[in-house]
Formats: sequence, structure tokens, C-alpha cells
Amino acid sequence: MRSLGRNAGAHIANDMVAKIRVCVRKRPLNSKEINKGEKDMATVTGRQMAVDEPKVRVDMTKFIERHNFVFDEVFDTDASNEDVYRRTAYPLVQYLFEGGKATCFAYGQTGSGKTFTMLDDKQGLYVLAARDIFVMLRRPENTHLSAFIGFYEIYQGQLYDLLNNRKRLQPREDGKSNVVISGLKEYEIVNVQGLMQVFEYGNNARSTGRTNANADSSRSHAITQIVLKDKANKSVEGKLSFIDLAGSERGADRGETDVKTRMEGAEINKSLLALKECIRALDQDKKHTPFRQSKLTQVLKDSFVGDSRTCMVATISPNNSNSEHTLNTLRYADR
Repeated sequence: MRSLGRNAGAHIANDMVAKIRVCVRKRPLNSKEINKGEKDMATVTGRQMAVDEPKVRVDMTKFIERHNFVFDEVFDTDASNEDVYRRTAYPLVQYLFEGGKATCFAYGQTGSGKTFTMLDDKQGLYVLAARDIFVMLRRPENTHLSAFIGFYEIYQGQLYDLLNNRKRLQPREDGKSNVVISGLKEYEIVNVQGLMQVFEYGNNARSTGRTNANADSSRSHAITQIVLKDKANKSVEGKLSFIDLAGSERGADRGETDVKTRMEGAEINKSLLALKECIRALDQDKKHTPFRQSKLTQVLKDSFVGDSRTCMVATISPNNSNSEHTLNTLRYADR
């Protein structure tokens, strides 16, 4: 038995207001997996997750290797989206109203419940966040603020506005070294329904493609940003970004040979690696954060500098045929 990353007994500050938090959510086995007789290979104990990986020795005898991980938060199959929201995105919503910049990432293999966690139209994290944002906007101390939404994707290293006919966008830095996506169309939203309509419209413009892992796999990173602006002078008073990262499985695992899909995969992997480097630098309080390594980290620069807060939600599938993907996700999320 071996422990990966931080040793399993290490103390992790389980602080809801930490600069960076990494959380993992395990989905239940689905009926298809149960019918195929697949087993649940992931065990949750408090903030620990153990994954059993089936292996074969040189003499062809089978054995199980157990891998242990510790995260800031681990959600078992009985956790609802509301439970996940309270301990991941809700502290970021509160921080938004303190004038902060906050980012919530979702990461995981296609089919691991990432879209359900983030984008479910009744209880996805961003819907629950929007619900609370509008409640807070109605408070007397916040009546001077209004909320705007922008929605764009990063596909093969280029930015496209999902609310404006996939117009190409350019990220630039202003004088105060804040990242500005020039030309991004932002819409004022006044209630959750408005957000849902805008979101649905943008999602239909997103790049998806058939992969062997999923018939409708996201081939791009989609970034929804909710910005609070002062009604009088339009200055930005807080920003919350939700990022749905592209499917994390490797091209080789999906048996893909077509050049376009391979190029998409290479670009996705490059940006995910750059993101991990930035998160690691942030976690270790390094002086330099390597955010110029990809378009994704470049546009997220303000998530890594100053008083920013970041939460990553990694989703995993528990069935044995996915154990390699699950381990890849957990190793990626393991700081």
C-alpha cells in the first residue's frame, strides 16, 4: 500500500477561507455499470480517499494496489449538490461581495459527474451561486451594485465569445495588470432565470466532439464570469468565474487517431498542465506564477495573484474499469 502526494496523516488546514482549496466528489455507480457487475473501487473516509487499482503481476497473478489521497474536502456518493455548493462555491460568493476575485474550477474525466455538479439546470453550482448572488444584491448595503455575465470558451488556444456568435477575443492586460478580455459581450442579469437563459444560449455554441469516452465530450474550457459593477461609475467591484475544464482523459486512452481530435487533446493537456503549475505555485506562495504558459492560465491570471481565492472541484467515477482515469484525476488534483 502506498500513499501519494501529501502523506495521508498530514494536517491540511480545512479552512473555508483558504486561498486555495481542492475538493473531490465521487459519483455513485450507474445502472449500466451495476448491470455489468462493476465494483466500486473508491472508498471515502473523512477527508481521505482510497482507490483500489486492479493490477497483474509478471506471473499473471492478479492483485490490488491501494492508493491513498488527502484533500481539503471529499464528498461521498450521498452528498447533494447543495452540500457540495455550501463547502466549495458559497464561500467564494461571499468573497465576491467583499470585493474579491474568486474562481471555481471543475475538473474530471468525461462522464464523472462534472457537468451535473457544475451545470445542472436546477442544482448546478453556478445556479445555486446565482440564487445567492441575487439574494445578496437585494440587501440594502448592495443596492448600488448590478451583476453582469460573460461567457466564453478557450478552444485550441483561442478565445471565442459564446454570447456573440463565437467572435474571436483577445486577452489583454490593462495598466493595473488586470486581465481584460477585450470585446467580450457582457449582459446584465437580474434573476436566476435570466442567467439560465443566457447560459443555455451560450452552451449551445460550445465546441463538443465525439470521443470514445463520451459521445458529447467538451473539447474546450468554458468560462462563465459573473461581475459585480457599481451602477453609477461601472467600476468592477468583484468577480466570480466558474470554469468547466475540458474532458481530462488522454487521447491514447480513448483510442483516437484522427488528427483534429489529437490536436485538441494536446492543447487541452498543455493548458491543464500549466494550470496545475500555477495552482502549485500559488499553494507554495512562490514569488513567480508561470501563468504565461497557456491561454487558459493567462486569462485566469487574476485568479492567481493578489487576494484571490480558488476552489477546485474534481469529480471521479468509482467503477473499476475507470480506475486509471480516476487515479489520473486524483493525482492531478493532489497538490
